[in-house]
Amino acid sequence: MAVTERQLLPWRARSIRSVPRMPWSADGRWRVRPSTFVVLMVGLWLFGTGEALLVASRLGNTPWTVLAQGVSRHSSLSIGEATFAISLVVLLAWIPLRERPGFGTIANAVLIAVAIDVMLRVLPTPTAAGWRLAEVAGAIAAIGVGSGFYLTSLLGPGPRDGWMTGLARRLHAPIAYVRLSMELSVLVVGWALGGRVGLGTVVFALTIGYAVAGSMHLLTRIVPSRQLEGAT
Repeated sequence: MAVTERQLLPWRARSIRSVPRMPWSADGRWRVRPSTFVVLMVGLWLFGTGEALLVASRLGNTPWTVLAQGVSRHSSLSIGEATFAISLVVLLAWIPLRERPGFGTIANAVLIAVAIDVMLRVLPTPTAAGWRLAEVAGAIAAIGVGSGFYLTSLLGPGPRDGWMTGLARRLHAPIAYVRLSMELSVLVVGWALGGRVGLGTVVFALTIGYAVAGSMHLLTRIVPSRQLEGAT
């Protein structure tokens, strides 16, 4: 029996085409209310924790880190410098999409990096395959939920998520599919440039779009939203 789209995407996550407005959402990308700030910080910390979990699993990094590794192999840039350079290029890609930065865009770049460093010091690095796979699953869940929180703060997405939401809005396409296409494209380019790919990398690329979209859909079901429309 063929697997239907409804079976692949529960919670109607496939219908999420823009970031929903929630009770904590900001009225402007630089208007930071206390509740919005808390949700943003929790979301970004979860996101960084997810990145750290994937690194700790030693089953591969995120596709964007694979791309940064590939770029560093063909330039004088370190992986960190390559990551920053890629972020700048992605921000330039915002211009034709008319995506605007905000407080969350800056917080994204700072807090996620801090969370990764802090959490890597306390997370276990198991050797058993089952526990390592569990860390990959935890990474995907943490990044999906973290993205749902920080994106719905409407204080501006990070460089990559801004590209995702901008493309989804311009193409009128589901966020899950746009994110999946982005992650797979970045993964292929990074691998072709010599970046390191592992099982966790592939699983992450195939599922993170659904995790992000599913998280935002669940938030609209659990928490009464002010209006289910995209950010302006």
